[in-house]
Amino acid sequence: MALVLDLSGRVVLVTGGSKGIGLGITQAFLDAGATVVTCARSESPTVDGAEHRVCDVRDPDAVTSMVEEIVATHGRLDVLVNNAGGAPATDAATASPRFHDKIVGLNLLSPLAVSQTANAVMQRQESGGSIVNISSISAHRASPTVAAYGAAKAGLDSLTRSLAMEPKVRVNAVDVGLCRTENTDDHYGSDDRVAAIERTIPLGRMAQPVEVGRVAVFLASDLASYVSGARVGCDGGGEPPVFLHV
Repeated sequence: MALVLDLSGRVVLVTGGSKGIGLGITQAFLDAGATVVTCARSESPTVDGAEHRVCDVRDPDAVTSMVEEIVATHGRLDVLVNNAGGAPATDAATASPRFHDKIVGLNLLSPLAVSQTANAVMQRQESGGSIVNISSISAHRASPTVAAYGAAKAGLDSLTRSLAMEPKVRVNAVDVGLCRTENTDDHYGSDDRVAAIERTIPLGRMAQPVEVGRVAVFLASDLASYVSGARVGCDGGGEPPVFLHV
């Protein structure tokens, strides 16, 4: 039997799916033949072949309305990819409580709320469904300047394992390492600095967003039909010990 990643006929929601890593995820699902809906807080350039909804995933009522609209349009929801997230760099010691609340809300509480809403739909479907949480290597190492983000992603990995205990819907996480997006230069600095960072990665480069997407597609596909509660690293081999560079 040939191993094929064919998601034709499946309906996929990718939060934050119109830029950055989310764009790569959206493209990977489109390449696999899925019907893809993206969402963001505002109108975004529509990815060719995908649909877009305006929705603030921090608002449970807005999430419910969006999912109901998707089901009304397509009759089902097979896959949810919780990708929306992120955090600006700041000193945790001086950041305001409101700042920390917003970061934890976006990166942990919002995926929980969207997962609850999607799960309610998937439970009614004979085929169930699949949820893929886009997490980060920041969940499992010190994350200076993005402490609240790292803590939220650690919570997301824990949430993944807990949600996977419930029946019928598979739930997995992808712990993403350094990835090249349209914001790479703004985040990491000059080309020379980016190149220096890439030399520390065992595979010698940062990921491309679509590579993260392919991992998500695998986890959502029938090839991963007995994979649930897993945390899959997509980090090019991880971060080598400091003693190798001193």
